[in-house]
This record gives sequence, C-alpha cells and structure tokens, in this order.
Amino acid sequence: MSSFIPIFAANFETLMAFLRIKSLLVLSLSLFALANLNPLLANETLANQDSNITAHEAKAFNVTETILEHIKDDHSWHLWGHTSISLPVILHSSKGFEVFSSAKLVDEHHEPIVFKGNFDYKLMEGKLKIVNAEGAIDEELNKQLLDISITKNVASLFVSVLLILVIILSAANAYKKTGVTTAPKGIQSFMEPIVLFVRDELAIPNIGKKKYAKFMPFLLTIFFLILTNNFLGLIPFFPGGANVSGNIAFTMMLAVCVFIVVNLSANKNYWQHIFWMPGMHWSMKLFLAPIELIGVFTKPISLMIRLFANITAGHILVLSLICIIFIFKTVFASAIAIPFAVFIGMIELLVAFLQAYIFTMLTAMYIGMANEEHHHEHNEAAHH
Repeated sequence: MSSFIPIFAANFETLMAFLRIKSLLVLSLSLFALANLNPLLANETLANQDSNITAHEAKAFNVTETILEHIKDDHSWHLWGHTSISLPVILHSSKGFEVFSSAKLVDEHHEPIVFKGNFDYKLMEGKLKIVNAEGAIDEELNKQLLDISITKNVASLFVSVLLILVIILSAANAYKKTGVTTAPKGIQSFMEPIVLFVRDELAIPNIGKKKYAKFMPFLLTIFFLILTNNFLGLIPFFPGGANVSGNIAFTMMLAVCVFIVVNLSANKNYWQHIFWMPGMHWSMKLFLAPIELIGVFTKPISLMIRLFANITAGHILVLSLICIIFIFKTVFASAIAIPFAVFIGMIELLVAFLQAYIFTMLTAMYIGMANEEHHHEHNEAAHH
C-alpha cells in the first residue's frame, strides 16, 4: 500500500480529470435529450391531430417496453431515429449455415419484416424466429435453429477488447522504451496506479506474495474488461450504447472462467476441506460435505448475478426517470427527471468502478482460499 499511495497521489489529478470528463459527458447528453424532447412531443401531437385520434384512443406510452428495448441485445446497432448499423446474422439450421445482413430483417421504418432465406425469418421481441406462411412461429424448426450472430453486445464487446488492447499494449511498449525505473508518462501514468492497485490491494492480500504473480494476468483481464464495458454502457439511452455488463450471458461467462480457474488451481487442502473436513466427527463431515460442495457452485453464481443485477438496475433507474417526461407528455417534467437522471449518472460512475473492484476482489479471494496452505499438522503438533 505504501508504494501505491505516492504513485496514486501523483496521478490523482489525471483520474479526477477523467471523472470530470465523464460527468460533463453525462450532463451534455442529458441536456441534448432535453433539447430534443419538445419537438418530439410536438410532432406526436400534430400526428394525432392529423389523424383525428383523441388522447384516450391514442396508444398509451409503454414504459416497460421502452426500457427493455434500450437495455436488451439486438441484431442491429441503433444510433438515432431510423438510423442503425446493420450487423451480420449467422444462423445454422437443418439446411446448414446461412449468413446475411440484419438490414434484411427490417423495413425503412425499422419495423420487423419477413426475410426469405433457407426459411422465412422474422424478428420477434428481439429474437430471430422461423415463421410459417401465416406468420406464426414454427416450433419444430426453431428447435434446430442456432443463432450465432454478431449482435450489438458482441460488437460492443469487440470494441471494448480492441480498446483495452490498444491502451495496454501502448503502455507496455512505453515501458520497453523507457524502462520501469523512469517516471511514467502519458498513458503509463494513468495505467500504472490501477495495475498497482489490483496487485497491492486485491491480489497480494488475498492470494499471498508467493502465488499472486501467476494469477495477475487473469485478475487484470477481468478488472479492465468489466470496467471498460461498464463505462461504455454507462448511459443506456445514449445512441449506439450497448448494455454488455448488464447481459446475463456476459456475466455468466466471466463466472464460468472464475469457476474453472479457481477449481483447476485448487490444492489438496482445499478439496479435503470440502469433501472431508479435518478436525470434525465423521457424522458432521457427512453433513457438511454437501453444503461445502454446493458452495463451490454458488460462489461463481453470486458473482454472475451481482454484476448483472447492479448494472441493469442502474440503467433501468436512469431510463425510468427519462420516461417520466413521456408519461406526463410535457417538458416541465424534465425539471425533475433530468437533474435526477444526471445525479444517478454520477453515482453510476462510482458503481462502474465499484462493480469491477468487487468482482475482481472476490475472484482473488476465491483463488486464495483454493490455494491456502495446509496448517492442520501444525495445529495438531501444538495440541499434543
């Protein structure tokens, strides 16, 4: 910790500048949304007047549908209005592989239409389904359909990985040129305190000085991957934003990786404490063994759910505040909605870092527990 403090203090202004930039970005985007609310509502009113539809006959604003549409995955990357980036659709069915653009699944108004390929495909609630001539879902054919498309979350994940590689490799190349004894500059001055923080505050205290080094690449990968995707998806209503960290598939794969690393690196002492806990009567060992075995699986599951729930909850809260304006159909509601949305956006800056920290800390703790040295013989010798 003593080696970390001076480096962190020297770069504190850099970190605070980064947070100020993020804060200004949140505020600017919120004000941009506010500026565009009035014409949007005006156009909606004129459209209703032109078609002679009364307020009671008009379709009610569906808050749940709007929020889920913004946080869920999609086959295209929506930017604004009817503008979207088409992504490749990759399917495998009983007729083999098929690849086509997601632009063929929607019309010019971004409404789902039937695409005739090997089968008739249609987007239904964000999922690609095989439909029959009447437009109904063909359950039998859909059982054989495998969708491995490059969706919005997958594309965003590629972007985040590329961003991490550029930053990390740039810092690594700088160290090769200047050496580790020279004072860090540029991207080095930003990355070094974070790397030292993971090493000194997460890896060494939980794993130990003897074994922490071989797990550092894994811990750093998890930390930066979660942190980058948390920041990229910080504002769910921002055009083009993707909710990667709030996707259960993403958090599940991270948890599976943690499960594999923890259990493959575990020593004999770890498994002995699970299946046949030393120092206890055999009857208690039989009772505790199933409980400890369940704990092996519940630990990564808790990691998966915690990250997914916290990130998704923050996005839903911000979107709910924005939806207040459309529910009351007046820009005056923005006097309450926008300041609160900006405030929650500020809190999510902290949550984005905090969730990456907690996930990495618990991972290091589980690895440390699986590699803990055996002290039973020493205790028995002291007892005798």
